[in-house]
Amino acid sequence: MSDEMRTDGDRSPTDETRATDDEGTENREFAERMRRYLDYAVLAGLLLLALIAALQFYLNASQTITTWVNPEYRAPFQAAFNLVLLLGAALGVSVQLRRLTSD
Repeated sequence: MSDEMRTDGDRSPTDETRATDDEGTENREFAERMRRYLDYAVLAGLLLLALIAALQFYLNASQTITTWVNPEYRAPFQAAFNLVLLLGAALGVSVQLRRLTSD
């Protein structure tokens, strides 16, 4: 029987296998897409948690400086603390930019 004369009821096993393979491929692609979205959602949640923790750390470190450092040394000590954080952030940004531009 030729392909032109074949009706829906006369599908060959090859046609059914192709349809099943196509459906399986679509399901795998959908599952991969959903997993990627879930991974991004988890990453966003963890980044938010890290941001909150970093802010709390900064505020608590500033309060500790105010409590434990003599008033005449607070401004230079706070400036040094902020400079260390700024240099660390600049290093992290630099590394990330190199990674992104190398791809």
